[in-house]
Amino acid sequence: MSDIDTILNERGVKYGLFKNHAVISQQLKTVMRENMSRLMEADQLEALDMIAHKIARILNGDPDYADSWVDIAGYAQLVANRLQGTVR
Repeated sequence: MSDIDTILNERGVKYGLFKNHAVISQQLKTVMRENMSRLMEADQLEALDMIAHKIARILNGDPDYADSWVDIAGYAQLVANRLQGTVR
């Protein structure tokens, strides 16, 4: 088994099948984009995309994998830091 196969197998255990994850993630992103009340900055859009990606992983895979939850908080914090003037 190649290194990439090993990694994909490990990720599959944590996050479920990628095909299923992709459907959930794209549905979340579609809902977000259809309901935007105004144009957002690139960091806000990217943070929302990444948060949707992480939510899809949680829904499709292991909801008890703490790293996914920490990542969501991290992306939100990056935007909050800029908005509060505390960019690191």
